[in-house]
Amino acid sequence: MTSVDVHQHLWTPSLVAALRARREPPYLDGWTLFLDGEPPYDVPPADHDVAWRADLAAADGLGRALVSLSAPIGVEWLPAAEARPLLDAYHADAAALPEPFGAWAAACVREVDADTTAKELDRGFVGLQLPANALADAAGYAHCAPLLDLLEERGLPLFVHPGPAAAGGSEGPGWWPAMVPYVQQMHAAWFAFKAFGRPRHPRLRVCFALLAGLAPLHGERFDARGGPREKADPDVFVETSSYGPTAVDAVVHALGVDAVVQGSDRPYARPPRHPGFGLGGAAAYAFRIANPRRLLTGEE
Repeated sequence: MTSVDVHQHLWTPSLVAALRARREPPYLDGWTLFLDGEPPYDVPPADHDVAWRADLAAADGLGRALVSLSAPIGVEWLPAAEARPLLDAYHADAAALPEPFGAWAAACVREVDADTTAKELDRGFVGLQLPANALADAAGYAHCAPLLDLLEERGLPLFVHPGPAAAGGSEGPGWWPAMVPYVQQMHAAWFAFKAFGRPRHPRLRVCFALLAGLAPLHGERFDARGGPREKADPDVFVETSSYGPTAVDAVVHALGVDAVVQGSDRPYARPPRHPGFGLGGAAAYAFRIANPRRLLTGEE
């Protein structure tokens, strides 16, 4: 029985070098990250030390920590010729990470290439992460359909993660991107999946980061405004990064305990002190073991 964290980030040497080779956002100058839409961010180098992070995973009681490309950086939205060196660097190192790490693949969404993504998935990635702002409406689902078809064919899950903040966010406080555009993106992605994603991809398993921006708590308004009444979707999950007992308890009431998986967003946030978020041992087992297993494999 393996305890899993489905949401971590780890910048390996090849990705760091590729970001430092750029002169326009996204790029690294030493360990300072420059993005459109966010203030410069000084990256603590230790946060991306593989051995130290493996020790942290062990201290957290994890048997597996799944890392992904940091989608807010915006690599997936670059033109393919610019995205490819960064994606290649990420995939090369992520595929070779030692235990307890596993990884989500990434893909260019400016110019979708399902054949290239298929080759990356062949290397053992657990599924595919896409930025939420690529899946925010009908046009986004139509554009990304070849990637989602590929996941359905292979029985692999989709991880929906916030994408880049809108330009102009660099003028606000440091917490603004995480609290406003990231949450808005996840809210839109949740309802876009209901409206456009699930009808087109009936067998797709999907996990939404940060409790889908708490969109599941709008179920009563959804009903009041004419949203179709539907049963719980057993192949839709939300992960817990940056939230605590109040939000997790509310989402469990809205979706049921089987929909929640543990995600920490390390190194940007820490996992909960109590894995069950105060809901007891059975909830902790569901969040860390049983539900991640269903998300990743489709098996009970």
